[in-house]
Amino acid sequence: MRELRIRTLAGLFALAVVLSWAGARMWDALGTLPAVPVAAPVVLALIAAVLAATALSIRSRLRAQRERRPGAKGVEPIMAARAVVFGQASALVAALAAGAYGGTGLYLLFNAMDVAARRDQAVYAGLSVLAGAAVVAAAIFLQRVCRLPEDDDTPPTAAAA
Repeated sequence: MRELRIRTLAGLFALAVVLSWAGARMWDALGTLPAVPVAAPVVLALIAAVLAATALSIRSRLRAQRERRPGAKGVEPIMAARAVVFGQASALVAALAAGAYGGTGLYLLFNAMDVAARRDQAVYAGLSVLAGAAVVAAAIFLQRVCRLPEDDDTPPTAAAA
């Protein structure tokens, strides 16, 4: 399984910000702007909490197994792989969602702060960006927890010799 890179997530975030800002600008020119749901930051924060709890649980189980504690429950490889796939998928979606809300929030911040409802939308968008960053951080942490140790038994390649 390939490791998800922060550079990839940052690129997706930046692309989503630009497209969302342009879309919000165009949509507002037509007379309306879609609302940022109040539930967006809540759902993203819940996903971040689930990912962080999963990472902490797996980390403690691996530590107990490594220290050979009596009664320690091991981690099944398929469970760890599923957790990493869930984390990576969540990070990709959160980067796109945070970028979309970030672009909308930037548009609202610079162009439409005179209306109270738009100010609330900008706050929800900002909270969504923060919650999306929390999802990405938790997913990267989970990925690092589930990383396999390097194999030191492999013979050196011709390039390394």
